[in-house]
Amino acid sequence: MDERCRAAAALIFAADRPLSLDRLCQFFDCNRADLRPVIDQLLQLYPVSEGGFYLAEVAGGYQFRTDPDLAVWLSKLNRERPFRFSPAALETLAMIAYRQPVTRGEIEYLRGVDSGGVLKTLLDKGFLRILGKKDVPGRPLMYGTSKYFLEFFGLKDLNDLPTLKEFSALDPDLDPEQKRAEQDGTESFPPVASMTEPALK
Repeated sequence: MDERCRAAAALIFAADRPLSLDRLCQFFDCNRADLRPVIDQLLQLYPVSEGGFYLAEVAGGYQFRTDPDLAVWLSKLNRERPFRFSPAALETLAMIAYRQPVTRGEIEYLRGVDSGGVLKTLLDKGFLRILGKKDVPGRPLMYGTSKYFLEFFGLKDLNDLPTLKEFSALDPDLDPEQKRAEQDGTESFPPVASMTEPALK
């Protein structure tokens, strides 16, 4: 492993957030084409399940993450109580993830209950961001997921979110209306229980 490859690995390891390829290029004063082979080499050197950690492409960047199978061991190291989603928070987050940009009114129409408190909690925790105001009377705020949302769930980008077809393949008891939506190509967001919490980072 040459010095630049070792340096890139060290930078990614030391960063508290995923480092994008553009950000890494700034450190090395080079272009993306020059640094791409370095990243490819690191991905080969630190694959999933070859050791206790691996290099992952998440939230538009690169980050070393621990093997999910080792979460029970890592929980012994970190005694702090992990963040737990309430059913309401998980339902709201799933709606926003699959329908963004979306307003509070649209969320409350779908859920049938007030969602102000849940939205505030998700904003405070960094899972959501405000995308602007909708061009309708009252100019309500529009919500979308943040980069931290992608990082927390280990997603490269929003295209990595599971589709309804993938959920129906896993769940033979999926609601008939959702199966029809899959066949018609008009997918709604998947069942809330499908968005599970990730292993410890």
